Amino acid sequence: INCTNCGPRYTIIRDIPYDRDKTTMAAFAMCTDCNREYHNPEDRRFHAQPNACWRCGPQVWLEAVDGTRLAERDAAIVEAVNRLAAGAILAIKGLGGFHLAVLATDEPAVSRLRSRKVREEKPFAVMFSNLDAILKYCRADPAEMDLLRSRARPIVLLERHHQNSEGVSLAPGIAPHNRRLGALLPYSPLHTLLFAHDRFQALVMTSGNRSDEPIMTDNQESRERLRDIADAFLLHDRDIYLRCDDSVFRTIDQKPKPIRRARGFTPTPVFLRKSFPVVLAVGPELKNTVCLLRGHEAFVSQHIGDLENQETLRSFEQTIEHLQKILHVKPQLIAHDLHPDYLATQWALQQSDLPRIAVQHHHAHIASVYAEHRLSGPVLGLALDGTGYGDDGTVWGGEILQVSEDGWKRLGHLRQVPLPGGDVAAREPWRMAVSYLWSLSPDDMEAQFGDLLARWPAERWRVLVQILRKELHSPLTSSCGRLFDAVAALAGIRDVNVYEGQAAIELEQLLEPCSGQYEGDLTVVNGLLLVDPLPMVTQAIADVRTGVRPGWISARFHRALVQLFADAIAKLAGSTGLNRILLSGGVFQNAYLTEHLESRLHQSGFEVYSHLELPPNDACISLGQAFIAGHQWLRDAGTEP
Repeated sequence: INCTNCGPRYTIIRDIPYDRDKTTMAAFAMCTDCNREYHNPEDRRFHAQPNACWRCGPQVWLEAVDGTRLAERDAAIVEAVNRLAAGAILAIKGLGGFHLAVLATDEPAVSRLRSRKVREEKPFAVMFSNLDAILKYCRADPAEMDLLRSRARPIVLLERHHQNSEGVSLAPGIAPHNRRLGALLPYSPLHTLLFAHDRFQALVMTSGNRSDEPIMTDNQESRERLRDIADAFLLHDRDIYLRCDDSVFRTIDQKPKPIRRARGFTPTPVFLRKSFPVVLAVGPELKNTVCLLRGHEAFVSQHIGDLENQETLRSFEQTIEHLQKILHVKPQLIAHDLHPDYLATQWALQQSDLPRIAVQHHHAHIASVYAEHRLSGPVLGLALDGTGYGDDGTVWGGEILQVSEDGWKRLGHLRQVPLPGGDVAAREPWRMAVSYLWSLSPDDMEAQFGDLLARWPAERWRVLVQILRKELHSPLTSSCGRLFDAVAALAGIRDVNVYEGQAAIELEQLLEPCSGQYEGDLTVVNGLLLVDPLPMVTQAIADVRTGVRPGWISARFHRALVQLFADAIAKLAGSTGLNRILLSGGVFQNAYLTEHLESRLHQSGFEVYSHLELPPNDACISLGQAFIAGHQWLRDAGTEP
């Protein structure tokens, strides 16, 4: 039965206007009762396009992996509940794609799901029957509870209790090495029915896909690709036209901050200060979104994923086509990243019938905050992330920029260090630890740091040192994300990332209150402010050698980083006369860094702006690209004021 207030819309629309025959509900002819409701202006279901009932609407059934129908309608729900309670893994078709579900208190079942899905440690989300059930396992402040109960029903990252008041624990394998839990409430009638039998209060609900692939949407495709993961399928016969993952939020300083923006928020536009031509921006490689500008509106797509395979590229192309259809626009201009090897860039360059503009990654980061807050005039931007192609051919990721509608320039950056092995270093933090040790003492690294190097196999770090000395496969990087990796590895927290950003996440989560902080340094080199963390790394090494707890090392490092960037901003603000500071980049998903740096800058009299509508990670890049390209178009056309 469809809810006229919150039922599916974006994922079932094929075209506009939003009429039933242009949605995936077209296959379901309304019965006499539903037809009467639909045409009665006094009925709450008047012209509710997905209107249906249990007689004429979509039907649900439970299916075995061999295709046998095990049960239908109400009996399918009952049997699905029985199987979940017994530890089975179910593939469940939802609004924007499939979930893989399993009982959240059953560790063997959760472990089996991890093994089959080949998802070693990345946390799973958990759907709870109601808010009271969440509060048995997690702490939630008023802002977090408002998010959980909101119409969008996103996943919210909460501090968790390891055991509830009844002595029942969630499976440890749900979120290993993680003090937070991604919690959400039921957001469809099917979810509600699964919990209605009171057999359980919590189900793992993770994306129905194989690792690194987009979420499944089609019944037959899911049968083929999930049959080795799921024990059974809970299916329905309403097609999903466009995939859309669950949105993910956390609160920072009592404010909701998106981490993944998708179901419940897309395609709500970001409203802009001025009117633009129709610009298509194709976004970055990781956490890809696309954006279409139309007048005063910027339509940023749902999370598409990492553009690293053909399946995700097809989803990217479908999303572009769908947005153009429902907005009734054709782009006049395409914006893309500077990096020539990104699939999104290559796709843009193949569109030879349209002009194209390349946009630097960190410029796009700051421009996205600029666009969200409808600012004008010059600002200072601090962009901190893992990687972005710089206009000098090196890998950027710790940048201080001056940005306005007219352009940008780089004013400062983190000290560059080698990135041994290129992208492999992002997956293996120990490589960044060796890189920082080598940067501290390139001529006698083994003599200076042999005790630290001893924790890694000698044959591996010796090869790495040869690579560094010969400058092979070791581009220079100013990445703040890689600095976090290095400190996490040196502190003994994590040598290899199983999922993106794992070392940095665990470094933040281990933070313990303590006294003291490390000290960085600021110098001017070739006209740019060099933000130098090497002294901090030296002090962290001294703490490691004296057996200081990793949580204290984390606290001292975080405090030092806040101080170093606050000092850098103050120095550049003094030389430029600028007072507005914009913060963007995936590092600002770190709550401690964001809260304390914003507070420090506010105390110093600065106006501070960060993301409100979009994530600070690369999901915001497409908006920044579109905004920059739109301004360039207006300037070239002579209509920019």
